[in-house]
Amino acid sequence: MLIKAKTLKDYRLNSLTGEVGRVQEFYFDDRHWAVRYLVADTGDWLPGRQVLISPYALGAASKAERTIAVSLTKKQIEDSPALESAKPVSRQFEEVYHNYHGWPAYWAGPYMWGAYPSIERGLAKGELPALDPSDVAHDYHLRSTQSVTGHHVQASDGDIGHIDDFIIDDSNWAIRYLVVDTQNWLPGRKVLIAPRWIERISWVESKVFVGLTREAVKLSPEYSDELLMSREYESKLHRHYDRWAYWAD
Repeated sequence: MLIKAKTLKDYRLNSLTGEVGRVQEFYFDDRHWAVRYLVADTGDWLPGRQVLISPYALGAASKAERTIAVSLTKKQIEDSPALESAKPVSRQFEEVYHNYHGWPAYWAGPYMWGAYPSIERGLAKGELPALDPSDVAHDYHLRSTQSVTGHHVQASDGDIGHIDDFIIDDSNWAIRYLVVDTQNWLPGRKVLIAPRWIERISWVESKVFVGLTREAVKLSPEYSDELLMSREYESKLHRHYDRWAYWAD
């Protein structure tokens, strides 16, 4: 299911032994554009620390109940490596965190989920394929959906707007699209940009550069949350830009 990050905010997180909090935001890596951690707002339960939950422990989101299942107990979450709220997520912390839970390292291989082509294979701990040393050594950077919201998006011939939201596929926690608000250019309209269409990012300038023209964006299929739920709309969008569809991989 495709669902917006802002829609998921405040969804209840139900562990194996009770509710542990609500969705606050997400950390994603800027290479594969995959969610690496859900940041939980635990209220007064675990004050003073960031509570991160890997997609390895997440079930699909339930829109009807506004919940996400977590395949951990409250005790496992409480005893997991602690990260102070004011500190960034370091690779050292990630290694300790993944070792504690017995999960494979998403950064140790060429695929979205490291050495595995899918999150399910990672959980099953199947046989490791050969690794490319350049992929293992790649320096991943975690970004938060909250901090990247508002970054400007630049077409090949000018500005088209700013990032308003992220559309997440909860089957593998990939970010499928950025929702771009074009209010200063096309008032009252939002468009979708797939991470695959991004040519480069300047985090210093808070700008995302895409290999599309303003005219192509202007003529793109009209976006709405309802249309997004259909593969027909997605196919039309990808045909418009003549870009490969992620579901054809």
